[in-house]
Amino acid sequence: MKDYILVLGRMVTILPLLLVITVYIMGKRSIGELPVFDFLIIITMGSVVGADIADPNIHHGPTIFAVIFLGIVQNLVSRLVLKSRKVGRFITFEPTLIMENGRFIVKNIKDIKYSIDEVLMMLREKDIFHFQEVQYAIIESNGKLTVLKKTDTKPLTPKDMGMTTEDEELPTVVILEGKLDKKSLLNINETEENIINLVKQQGYKNLSDIFLATYTNKEGLSISPYNLQQPPTHIGH
Repeated sequence: MKDYILVLGRMVTILPLLLVITVYIMGKRSIGELPVFDFLIIITMGSVVGADIADPNIHHGPTIFAVIFLGIVQNLVSRLVLKSRKVGRFITFEPTLIMENGRFIVKNIKDIKYSIDEVLMMLREKDIFHFQEVQYAIIESNGKLTVLKKTDTKPLTPKDMGMTTEDEELPTVVILEGKLDKKSLLNINETEENIINLVKQQGYKNLSDIFLATYTNKEGLSISPYNLQQPPTHIGH
């Protein structure tokens, strides 16, 4: 019973302190918006406090000291980041350009260890289903995606112009990292021969030149190659 009372007492004292220090670190930002260094501080605090609450044999004073010390360190680092861009780049990491002019920058995507599925999901969260609409896409230091769409794709809605429209068709990934996705071709009732012909019509000799290609009946085949020097191409069905 003594241990339970001790644990309860620790929770009553340490949680308010942790709340104050955490809010002091995070401000109004959510966890997903924290820079990497701040996120590591939060994890470390959680580990220290968790051990303190769970194990009555751990002295309570050093835990309180550790939480306050971590809060002070974070505050000092934050001030240093504001004063020195070099320190900021080292601590928080630089934003990474992953798309330019409707093309994926494959090397940069691999450098930050993102998969193409993750990137496509993040684009969809931005209501972008056709990657060729993107002028620039950047992974920020907090891991979130920022997108600048091409000027000719920014919305002037059909409703504003009194026009009626058809429902949009979701693009299907038919080529990924130089390989045909046969299952996707079956789902859209397309043949390998037709996709390969469309690839050749756009000037690509080998599927291995293509990082990603999507297909819709309306838009046809959209290709993002490994080699960014090739001009953007697009051809309908």
